[in-house]
Amino acid sequence: MTHENIRNRVAVITGGGGVLCSGFAETLADLGVKVAVLDLNEGAAAAVADKITAKGGKAIAVGCNVLEAESLENARQVINKELGPCDILINGAGGNSPKGTTTKEYYEKGDLENKVEGVKTFFDLDAGGIQFVFNLNILGTLLTTQCFAKDMVNRENTCIINISSMNAFSPLTKIPAYSAAKAGVSNFTQWLAVHFAGAGIRVNAIAPGFFATNQNHSLLFNEDGSLTPRSEKIISHTPMARFGVPEDLSGALAFFCDETYSGFITGVVLPIDGGFSAYSGV
Repeated sequence: MTHENIRNRVAVITGGGGVLCSGFAETLADLGVKVAVLDLNEGAAAAVADKITAKGGKAIAVGCNVLEAESLENARQVINKELGPCDILINGAGGNSPKGTTTKEYYEKGDLENKVEGVKTFFDLDAGGIQFVFNLNILGTLLTTQCFAKDMVNRENTCIINISSMNAFSPLTKIPAYSAAKAGVSNFTQWLAVHFAGAGIRVNAIAPGFFATNQNHSLLFNEDGSLTPRSEKIISHTPMARFGVPEDLSGALAFFCDETYSGFITGVVLPIDGGFSAYSGV
């Protein structure tokens, strides 16, 4: 990939120490972008930045809490001093909580009356856990955008890329909080795209499907390498019949960042899911 237009621009990536967002950081660094890797775990961010600099790229690691405006502003000051103002903002920080997840896919008769240890029904969902998921995914995106968009408005060729999910299109069983929060991210992406259209900022989102990473390997595969029952359902509803890998996101990322290719595209949520969101099951 050659995207000379974005060479020497500054990208700020929250959640940059994670599997997918670290891949975003490496992809952009390989294209000559100066990358600020932000993460609550500064050690994880530093590992990504060190890997990039070892290959000759330009990257810095910054510890940052996307739910605290002061922490974000401190990060912004560091980035502006060391790299320059943000051109590309990737709101990658997000996630789920076990407190916002049910054990079963469906309500079964007797679940309300008969409590079973280790089984969490819809009625057992924790309000604090639900709030955490919404805060991390939606409020974290809003606060981060408020902070860094200050340096992006009325400048040419700036863009924001939010990270939604294919479950924003249709909710997955067991994870009501995460599905609803990511639907909110998609909606907020459209809102931001309209709001900033006259300020020169394009706003789009990537919606990854099911990706196989080291982090979720034990959830997707049994010890012998075979698929878990939930994974079998996923693959059977994925027309391309495989899980995604981080490299599958690289092309879309570069496409959205480079106005040569996407200069008239804003407010789009792009599923990268092997066809999962398009498949009705029959």
